Amino acid sequence: MFQPSCKRDGIEGQILDLDTAVKDGVLGGVDSGVVGTGVGEKLDLGRMIEELDLCEVPSVFICPISLEPMQDPVTLCTGQTYERSNILKWFSLGHFTCPTTMQELWDDSITPNATLYRLISTWFSQKYLVMKKRSEDVHGRVLELVETLKKVKGQARVLALKELHQVVSVHATARKALVDGDGVSVVSALLGPFTSHAVGSEVIGVLVSLNLDYESKRNLLQPARVSLMVDILNEGSIETKINCTRLIETLIEGKDFQLETFRSHSLLVGLMRLVKDKRHSNGICPGLRLLRTVCLHSEVKCLLVSIGAISQLVELLSGLEPECLELALSILDALASVPEGRLALKDCSNTIHVMVKLLMRVSENCTQYALSILWSVCKLAPEECSLIAVEAGLAAKLLLVIQSGCNPILKQQSAELLKLCSLNYSDTIFISKCKLTRTIQ
Repeated sequence: MFQPSCKRDGIEGQILDLDTAVKDGVLGGVDSGVVGTGVGEKLDLGRMIEELDLCEVPSVFICPISLEPMQDPVTLCTGQTYERSNILKWFSLGHFTCPTTMQELWDDSITPNATLYRLISTWFSQKYLVMKKRSEDVHGRVLELVETLKKVKGQARVLALKELHQVVSVHATARKALVDGDGVSVVSALLGPFTSHAVGSEVIGVLVSLNLDYESKRNLLQPARVSLMVDILNEGSIETKINCTRLIETLIEGKDFQLETFRSHSLLVGLMRLVKDKRHSNGICPGLRLLRTVCLHSEVKCLLVSIGAISQLVELLSGLEPECLELALSILDALASVPEGRLALKDCSNTIHVMVKLLMRVSENCTQYALSILWSVCKLAPEECSLIAVEAGLAAKLLLVIQSGCNPILKQQSAELLKLCSLNYSDTIFISKCKLTRTIQ
C-alpha cells in the first residue's frame, strides 16, 4: 500500500493541498507538454504506477478511499478529490456524502481534475523515465563486466567481480541481464581447483543472487567446484559463509543431485561452526537449513553424529529463536533415526531435561520433535532414561499434551510414552509424579 507522504531535500512533510504542492515545487518540474518518452511515445499512467511500485508518493496523488495513486481524479462539490471508480462505487452503495468530510452533497456531479491528472502523469513519467534509463545503464554495465571477466586476471578480476556482485544484489535488471546472456557460464567458469578465495567469494556472491536453471546447477555441482565452496565456507567472512550455504542449498534442491558430492566431513564441520558462531547469529538459520537438508540421508547422519553434532546442537537449543529452534530439533529428530544418533542422544547429559522443558513451550512442531526424541531415548534405555525424564517433570507435561488441542497423533505418542514411563513406578508414586505443580516449580 502506498504511504501518503513525500520527501524533499531529506525533510519529510505532509502535503496538505494541491496549491501548496505546486507552490512549494515538491512535485518536481512540470511542463505543459505531452507526457511521453521524448520520442512521441505516450506513457500509460497505470503501467507506470504498477512498474514503479513506489513506497512514497505525494499525498495529493492518493485517493482517500483506496489509498492508491489516482489515475482518473475527479472532484466533488466539497472540494475533495477521489479516484473516479472509487467514488462511483461509494455512490452505488447508497452513500450521498463526501467520504472524507462526511458532509451531505448538495450537488452530486463529479468534475474531472485535469490539473491534478497532469501533475500525477508528469510526476510518474519523470520517475519512470529515470528508472528506465537506470535499467538500461545497469544492463549495459553488466554486459561490459561479463566481457571484462573474460579477459582480465588477478586483482582486476576481483574488482570486476566485486562490482558485478554489488550490481546484481541490488538490481533485478542486472540479474536478468546476467541470466539471459552467457553471464552465468562465464562467472561459473571462474570457480575451479586453483581459484583464489578472493575470486571464489565474489563469484559465490554473484551466483547466490541468481535464479539458476538446471544446466547451470549441474555445471556448478562438479566436484572441484563443490570442494572450493566447502573450503570457502570454512574460511571466508560471515557474509561469504552464508552465501556458500545458501548456494549449496539451492544446488541440492533437485531430486537427482549426487549425495556423494556433499558427503563431506569438511562441509559438516563448516556448517556446525557456522551455527555455533554466537557473534554472527545471522548465520544460524542458513546453516541449520542446509544441515537439515543434507542429514536426510543416513550416511550423512552417521557422519554428523561422529563429529559430535548432537551434544553441540542440544547445548545450542536454549538460546535459539523459534524458527532456528524448530530447525535444530528437526535435525536432532532425524539423527535419532539411526542407532548411533539415539546412543549419542542418550549419552548427552542435557538431552532429556532440555526436551522435557521444550514440551508445550514454543510450538506444536517443536513439541512433536521433542516428544519424538524423548521416545527414541526412553525406548533405548527404558529404566535409566524414563526415571530421569519423570523426575524432570515429563509425566505432567505429557498429561498437558494429552489434554490440549494438539493433533491426535501427538496425543497418542504422549499416551504411549506416559505408559512406558509408568512401568518403573507403583501407581501411587507415579500419580504423585504427574502433579502439574511439580512441573511448574
